[in-house]
Amino acid sequence: MPSKKKPQSPVRARAAKRGLTELGKGATKPSRKLEAFPNNYPDRETTVTLTCTEFTCLCPITSQPDFGTIEITYVPNQLVLESKSLKLYLWTYRETGIFHEDVVNELADAIYKFLKPRWIQVSGQFNVRGGIGIDVTTERGDDLSF
Repeated sequence: MPSKKKPQSPVRARAAKRGLTELGKGATKPSRKLEAFPNNYPDRETTVTLTCTEFTCLCPITSQPDFGTIEITYVPNQLVLESKSLKLYLWTYRETGIFHEDVVNELADAIYKFLKPRWIQVSGQFNVRGGIGIDVTTERGDDLSF
């Protein structure tokens, strides 16, 4: 008896047409694969801000968990970052020992290399631990006048 293949959901079908492999997929795992879709308005100065209030990583010295908010603001060029792929990308840091300054710069470099935006700013506001909070911001791009 031939097996009946489950029909693809409308969300999954639309995502697949755009080359997005994670959107509409259901259960997922951490992944260092960023995805994007075409910017329909590349000539406009559109600003996109993505905020993750549940970012976690580990202190590289003590292995204690660090919690914070990561905010990514950028002006797209030809591509727009797909948010689910960013969520899965950020999830990979949960078991990573990394200094706050390094994670912010690493994220900015990875996203800048992938998207090639006109401008990007990545900020991390890390929760107080040991009586000290740490906020880190970095920028990249040709047009740093924003």
